[in-house]
Amino acid sequence: MDHKSRIRILRFSPVQRLFHILLVISFLVQSATGVGRMFIETGFGRLLCYIFGGYGMARVVHIYVGIFMILGFGVHAVYLMFKVDWRRFPGSLFSEDSIVPRPSDIKGFFSHMQWMFGRRSFPPFDRWGFWEKFDYWAVFWGMVIIGSTGLIMAFPVQSSRYIPGWFLNVAFWIHRIEAILAMGHVFIIHFFIAHLRRHNFPMDRAMFEGSVSIESARHERAAWIQRLEKEGRLRTLMVEDAHPIRRAVYYVVGYSAMFIGLFLLFGGLLNSPDITW
Repeated sequence: MDHKSRIRILRFSPVQRLFHILLVISFLVQSATGVGRMFIETGFGRLLCYIFGGYGMARVVHIYVGIFMILGFGVHAVYLMFKVDWRRFPGSLFSEDSIVPRPSDIKGFFSHMQWMFGRRSFPPFDRWGFWEKFDYWAVFWGMVIIGSTGLIMAFPVQSSRYIPGWFLNVAFWIHRIEAILAMGHVFIIHFFIAHLRRHNFPMDRAMFEGSVSIESARHERAAWIQRLEKEGRLRTLMVEDAHPIRRAVYYVVGYSAMFIGLFLLFGGLLNSPDITW
């Protein structure tokens, strides 16, 4: 491997990567404990609950990890406040480096669809693709929904002092449906886009390592690379490839998360009484 092939471009800071790994771990725990309790009448569900100490302890873990996720969401919201360029507000919210959706993302979506059907060349995306912005904001509003309904169910007596009792049933179904949507999206779409596409295979290490290869960035984020070159910032973001041992750890962690997620997804499908195989 020559020196040039080992040069990568920094995309994510250590803090952003920490947020991601904590989200990965807590989301997998919540998925496992939630699915285990949902399918407790099956061997699959009992196995999952057994890992966490039984049906009752799975609920306790689910509640406390859920509270941890809500607190983490609050910390992340504060972090966002410090990342906003208030001197150029509100224009800074719609800059090329912002994760906030812009009208150009709509154009990027349709251009990408045209490329997928061979109607045009690959569109030049900037730092964030439209699919990444969708993933981010889906998690953001999903945390509000699943977190609020989870708190209502975790503390039903206290909640009933402020809301009618029948809303507990509504909260239960909102929580469950949102959780199923989240797991389906993460374990199928997000995993595929992040790791199993031919362009990224065998794994996109960006969120683990914090950087992407310069060849990959020039192909998938041509507008970003051109902008960095024009601003004279490209060289300041260049970093070396990670040590082989660290890369091996990234692969183990990444594929372990994929395996657990797909195990939960297909285990739930195979044990669902409403699906006939």
